[in-house]
Amino acid sequence: MTSRALTRYYSILEGETEARYLASKNRCVDVDLGAGTNDLWTAHEGLLRTSKTSPSKHSLLDLKAELGRRMLRSCTLCERGCHADRIGGRKGHCGVLGARISTEFLHMGEEPDLVPSYTIFFTGCTFNCVFCQNWDISTRPDSGEPTEPRALARRIESRTLPQNRVNDFLDEHGRAKNVNWVGGDPTSDLPFILEVLQECSVNVPQVWNSNMYLSEQGMSLLDGVIDIYLTDFKYGNDKCALRLSNARDYMRVVCRNHAQARENGEMIIRHLVLPGHLKCCTRPALTWIAENLEGVLVNLMAQYRPEYRAKDFPELAKPIRMNEYNEALEIAEGLGLDLCE
Repeated sequence: MTSRALTRYYSILEGETEARYLASKNRCVDVDLGAGTNDLWTAHEGLLRTSKTSPSKHSLLDLKAELGRRMLRSCTLCERGCHADRIGGRKGHCGVLGARISTEFLHMGEEPDLVPSYTIFFTGCTFNCVFCQNWDISTRPDSGEPTEPRALARRIESRTLPQNRVNDFLDEHGRAKNVNWVGGDPTSDLPFILEVLQECSVNVPQVWNSNMYLSEQGMSLLDGVIDIYLTDFKYGNDKCALRLSNARDYMRVVCRNHAQARENGEMIIRHLVLPGHLKCCTRPALTWIAENLEGVLVNLMAQYRPEYRAKDFPELAKPIRMNEYNEALEIAEGLGLDLCE
C-alpha cells in the first residue's frame, strides 16, 4: 500500500517523476570544474537555491562528484572532521581509504515500502557502536572488495525494476524497487557513490541508509541526489551517544541533519529500542521527531540483541523485553507518529 509519506517515491516507481539524481544530471552548471574549491562550493550552493540553468558540458551531479573527490584530500564528510588525506593513504577515524563493498543483494527484510531493495553494504563506519548489529562490516574497513563505479552502475541498471512495475513484488528477473546505500555507514563513500550515479541512467529512487552524522558539506552533496533518507535516530541525549557510539555532540548534529534531509527528500526514521533506555533515549528522540518533522514514517524497531561488545555494558547485556517495546510503542502512538506497518 502506498504511504502518504512516500508519494514522490511511488511516483518515480510509476514512471511519472524523475529520480533526483537524474534531475541533477540534467541541471547544467556554468562553472569550470578546474576552478578553485571555494568557487565550486559557491556555484554549488547557488544552484541548490535556484532552478535556473545555463548551457554547459557539466551538470550539477558532475559538480557534486568533483567536490566529493576534493574532500578526500582533507576529509570532512562526517562531523568528526578528521581532515585525513585519504587519497594520500592517510586513514581517518572511520579507517576507510577507498570504497570497499562487503556485500550486495536484493534485501527482503527492509521496510515494506522498500522491498525488494537493491542494498549495497560498504565496510567501515563513522560510529563505534558497542552493540553494532553489523560489527563484522563496520569494524573492518579493509575487508570487502573494491569495485569500479561503472561496473557497479551496470549492476544497478540490471537489477532495478523498469518503470510501471511498482505493484510487482519481485519480477522474474529478480529486480528491485530502489538502490539502498548502507554499511557500516555510507558517509565515507559518498564521493564514490556520486561517481557511480554519474554512470547510471535508470530512473530508480536512491535511498540513503545512514546514522546521519554527516558534516554540513556532506549533507549538501546529498541534496538533489537522494530520494529517501532511511535514517537512524539512535539516542535522545549526548551522554548515551558518546558512551555507546563514541559520537560527540550527537543531538545537535543529528537533529540538524534530519531537519535538512526532510527539506530535501522523503524520510523513514528508524529507532532501535535499547533495553534500559526508554526514558533517556526513546522518549526524547521520538518527541523531537514528533515536534520537528512532519510527514515522515517511523520504524520502531524491536530486534535489539546483544552483539559485539554489548555484554560489557550491563543494561545492554540482554535482549529487549516485550513490555519495554510495548511501552515504547505507547509513547510513539501517544505522540501521533506515523509508524511503519
